[in-house]
Amino acid sequence: MTGFDFPPPAMPPGVDGLRAEVREFVADSQAAEGWRADSDFGSDWSASFSRALGARGWIGMTWPRQYGGHERSALERYVVIEELLAAGAPVYAHWVADRQSGPLLLRFGSEAQRRAILPRIAAGACYFAIGMSEPDSGSDLASVRTRAVRTGEGWRIDGTKVWTSNAHRSHYMIALCRTGPAGDSRHEGLSQFLIDLEGDGVRVSPIVNLAGKHDFNECVFEDVTIPADRLIGEEGDGWRQVTGELALERSGPERILSTFHLLAALVHAAGPEPEPRLAEAIGRLTAELYALRAMSLAVAGQLERGALPEVEAAIVKDMGTRFEAEVAETLRRALPLEPVSGDGGTANAPSLEAALGATLLGLPSFTLRGGTNEILRSIIARGLGVR
Repeated sequence: MTGFDFPPPAMPPGVDGLRAEVREFVADSQAAEGWRADSDFGSDWSASFSRALGARGWIGMTWPRQYGGHERSALERYVVIEELLAAGAPVYAHWVADRQSGPLLLRFGSEAQRRAILPRIAAGACYFAIGMSEPDSGSDLASVRTRAVRTGEGWRIDGTKVWTSNAHRSHYMIALCRTGPAGDSRHEGLSQFLIDLEGDGVRVSPIVNLAGKHDFNECVFEDVTIPADRLIGEEGDGWRQVTGELALERSGPERILSTFHLLAALVHAAGPEPEPRLAEAIGRLTAELYALRAMSLAVAGQLERGALPEVEAAIVKDMGTRFEAEVAETLRRALPLEPVSGDGGTANAPSLEAALGATLLGLPSFTLRGGTNEILRSIIARGLGVR
C-alpha cells in the first residue's frame, strides 16, 4: 500500500505583501472595468484583464525568464490565484494556458515551441483549449479514437473532440490522439499535438448549454494536416504527459473556491450573531475550507519540489468539488430565498438569488471538469494499493 502525503509547505517570504498587492490591483480593476465578481474560475472571459495581469507578471509566474516567465515559486503563484478567485476576478481567458498548457510545453515541448508560445501566454495574449474528451468516451481517456497518421510532410489528424471549453476563442489546442497500438494497458500509442485553431482547418461548432451559454464546443478534425514539429515531446508519450497535466488541473485553489462568493454571502447575511443552526453550518463549512486549503497548499508545495502528486491532487479535487456543492446547498437551505436565473444586483454586489441561481445551474459541471469523482476515486484506490 503506497498511501499519500500532504506535508505542509513553508511559505516564502514576502507573500503577505504580494497578497496585498493583488487585492489592490483587483479592487482598482473592478472599479474601472465594472466586471461582475464570481469565484468560479470559468465564469467570465476578459482578454483585457488577462493582458493587465500579464503586465504585472502574474501569468507564467514560475517559468524561466527566457520564456517570458518570472521565476517565482509555485507557492507565490498559489497566493495570486487564491486572491484572484476569492475576489471573483475574470480569469477564464488565460486560465488553461497558464495552469497546464504552458507548463506542458515547458516540460515536454521543443525549444521552438517554447520560444514561440510561452512569452505570449505570459503576456496574457495567447489562450488554449484542451483536446482530450471525445464523443461516447466519458472520462475514459484511454478510449481516444482521434487518430494522427504520419505523412510525408507531418501528420494527418481525423476525429472529434467535445466539451472543448472556449475553443472558439482560443488560439491553440493541445489534442490527445492515437498514433499507435493501445497495448495491454490501453495507455500506449497516445501522443499529443499542438493545434493552431486559427489556421489548421479544424471545424469548431458551438455546444450551447441549458443555461443558454456558449462555452463548450465540438471540434472536428477531417483530414487536418499539420507539420511534423507540432508533435509534443516523443511519439507515444501522450499518456504520461496527460497524467502530469491533470495533476496540475486537479489540485489548485479553483477546486475549493468556486462557490466561495456564496460562502462569503452566507457569512454576511448571518451577521455577527447568527442563530445557532446557522452558526453551526458556517463553522462546519469554514473548517472544511481550512482543511482543504491546507491540502491544496501541500500539493502546490510538492509541485514546487518537482513532484507529480497524482493521488493527492485527485483527493483534493474529489473532496473540493463536493465541498463546493455543499456550500451552495447549505446556503439554499439556510436562507429564505429562491434562486433566480439572469442578472441581479450590481457588479460589486450581485443579488444573492442570482448568484445562487447561476451556481446551481453550473454545479453539475464542477464534478465533471478535471475528471469525474468516479475516475478520481479509481486513481485514489490504485494509489492506496486497494485496486
